[in-house]
Formats: sequence, structure tokens, C-alpha cells
Amino acid sequence: LHHAFAHEILLGLGRRLGELGGDFVLFPEAWSRNPLDYLGNCQRRGVDGAILMGVDLASSQIKALAESKLPCLFLDEDGSAYPGGNGYFIAWDHRQGIRQAADYLYALGHRKIGLVEGLPNTYASRNRTEAFRERLADYGLPFRREWVAGDDFTRESGYYAMQAILRCSERPTAVVCQSDAMAVGALSALKQAGLACPDDMSIVGYDDIEVSRHLTPALTTVRQDTVLLGRLAADTIVQGITGGGAPREQVLPVSLIVRDSCGRVEQG
Repeated sequence: LHHAFAHEILLGLGRRLGELGGDFVLFPEAWSRNPLDYLGNCQRRGVDGAILMGVDLASSQIKALAESKLPCLFLDEDGSAYPGGNGYFIAWDHRQGIRQAADYLYALGHRKIGLVEGLPNTYASRNRTEAFRERLADYGLPFRREWVAGDDFTRESGYYAMQAILRCSERPTAVVCQSDAMAVGALSALKQAGLACPDDMSIVGYDDIEVSRHLTPALTTVRQDTVLLGRLAADTIVQGITGGGAPREQVLPVSLIVRDSCGRVEQG
């Protein structure tokens, strides 16, 4: 809930459920000291279905859900590791998004590209990092571990990750951040170091949250339609509850939004 895009998902979800005559109860695990008993919470509240995001599919709590008959929808996950037959999955095409970002930077002449990573082992971060490494290889560019930093999708993580990258003896000319919040932190670190974006370093974000268009410079980013995901989540879980034949897995497209945070590098 401390990520802006989560609020936008909830906005789309709540509005669409309201149109369908439904409502939702929020169980934010981040507010609890211990892992939530997902199934127990659902049973106590008498809910008809569950929507989950950012969970560990291998956990005992998820296994209990998989063994129940409660329709469960997992956001930004794929279903390959889920052991039950009651699960539905919606995810963005993270590989497509990172490829678009890398392609754009390459077209601008960048050959030294770094990466600010999100939360380790999440579906989103894992796929974005793998796609980044693969796209660099497609172009014959090195994946330099010293130009990769970060451990969460937050502003603070982006700030400290950029500081680490700036300490390298040779710096990248561009950095892809796995969230807009991280890009905000990275821009702060650049400014603190007396460097300018995009003159000294180009930055690409990910999410297209509201603040990205109001930054200076306005942030080039990969857009994920969070409100659409929320509405689609509402439709999917209602279909799962009513037996309306919801698809088990859905992958949503993303798109690169070009603004002002990337500059051209002349090849000499």
C-alpha cells in the first residue's frame, strides 16, 4: 500500500465491484507483524473470493488457499507454481516493457546501461531483470553487475541504488529503474551529486504513476494501466465466484511513454 500504483489498482477494483453490486475487504499484510492466515481471514469475514498481490506462492498460507474451494485471483503473478485448481492470474508483460525501454535507449545511442532493481524474487522484478539481461545480449552489450543495484520498489531504494552506481569508476550513460518511485529517488541522488538528467545520465522509470509527468525532467517510463487491472480483477473474480468461465491466466500489454528524462548519446 505504500506504492502509488497499488492505490490506483484499488481504485479500479472498488469502482468496478461497485458497478457489479459487490464490495471488498482489505487485509494489508504489511500492517501485521506475522504472515496473514489468508484462508482463516477469508472464512471469518465470509468473503466469496480472494484477490492477492505480492505473496509467496510457495508459502503454507497459500497452500491452504489452494486446498480450499475459495476462488483466488493473484495479481502480477503467473500460475506455474500454484498447486490448486481454484486460482486465476493476471500479470503485466514485464519482459515487453523492459525490452521497449532498452530498445529506446539503444536507439538514442546508449551503449552503457545500468539497472535499478525492485524487490528480489518477485515475479515483476525477476522477469524485468531477466529481460534486461537478454536484451543487452541481443545488442551485444555487457550486463555489468556493478551497474545493477536496488532491493525494493521504493524511493529510498532508488536513491541508495543510484548512489552505489555513481561510485563506480566508470558510469553508465543511462539507467532503467524498475519503478517510478525508484526513479524519483535516483533523480534525487543525481541532483545531490551535482549531476543533471538527462545531460549527465538518462533515466527510464516503470509504472507511469501520476507524479512521473510532473517531475523535472518529466519521466520517460513504461506505463502499466493500473486502473484497468483493477477493473479486470473485479470482472475476473466475480466470474470465478459465479462460475462464469473466467480465463485462468491473462497477460496485459504495457507501453513506453516518452517524456524528457532521456537524451541522445553521439557515437564517436
